[in-house]
Amino acid sequence: MNQAEIVTLGRRVLEMERDALADAATRLGPTFGAAVELIAGSRGRVIVAGVGKSGLIGRKIAATMTSTGTPATFVHPVEGLHGDLGIVNADDVALLLSKSGETQELLPFLEQLKRLGVRTVAITAERDSTLARHCDVSVDASVREEACPHDLAPTTSTTVALALGDALAVALLQHKGFQREDFARLHPGGALGKQLSTRVSDVMVAQDLPLLSGAATMRDAIVHLAKRRGIACVVDGAGALDGILTTGDLTRLMARERDIWDVPVTTVMTRTPRHAITDELGSAVVYRMEQAGVIAMPVLDSARRVVGIVHLHDLMRAGVA
Repeated sequence: MNQAEIVTLGRRVLEMERDALADAATRLGPTFGAAVELIAGSRGRVIVAGVGKSGLIGRKIAATMTSTGTPATFVHPVEGLHGDLGIVNADDVALLLSKSGETQELLPFLEQLKRLGVRTVAITAERDSTLARHCDVSVDASVREEACPHDLAPTTSTTVALALGDALAVALLQHKGFQREDFARLHPGGALGKQLSTRVSDVMVAQDLPLLSGAATMRDAIVHLAKRRGIACVVDGAGALDGILTTGDLTRLMARERDIWDVPVTTVMTRTPRHAITDELGSAVVYRMEQAGVIAMPVLDSARRVVGIVHLHDLMRAGVA
């Protein structure tokens, strides 16, 4: 098999899985809505279970749900029958995965869940299977064929099951009103948590600010630009922002003027500068800096007073960028 044939084979698998997902999206209907409402109305956790490849997909679904505000835990059906059922109570909802719906290790686990009064949701490719018939809700995960050339190894079926699990998690997230701040609270140590929780006030420079009055000249401004990382703010008597000066403004002025020392800062400054506010997310400021091609912004309070300077490098060191 040459390289071109290998690429063709890989493309075929991706196309088959894409088509399987498109079919699943077309079939998605009231049972999906019923599953979301059943889980959202539960006072307990989601108990996710499956065997083999379905079990691996179940673990990922449980992790995604937990990180997006729906507490979930994976329980292996065999371990469940040997003591792990102790973590299950009647307030929980079970999400059971099986392509055939006849997985021998899963059906006795389902029976015990029913005895405990646990409501159940199936994700299965066989709508008339034992699992589908005995669960409260069954979500259709059927596929025309596996991408495996022998139609044996779980490929398209596990992709569809995983995508349906993601769809459940995201629908639950929105149904419950889960916010960016909630996500950050559950991911405090990761890069996503830093992006979602770091505020401008956490990283801005708030001492020895480069502030100039409207009566200042470029002689005064140059000192601030040199000592305060290339930015100076022109403020009125109340400390409100009137404009900013940057080293770029200085460079352009020097290119057209021979004597710059006594030039008033008000004739050089940018009068409608981009700025940040104290409680703004650092990630939002990084985006605006990148769009505008700037590396620093003044930080304003509700009265437009300059209370700090935020620098791109500081945001990068904080893990926001």
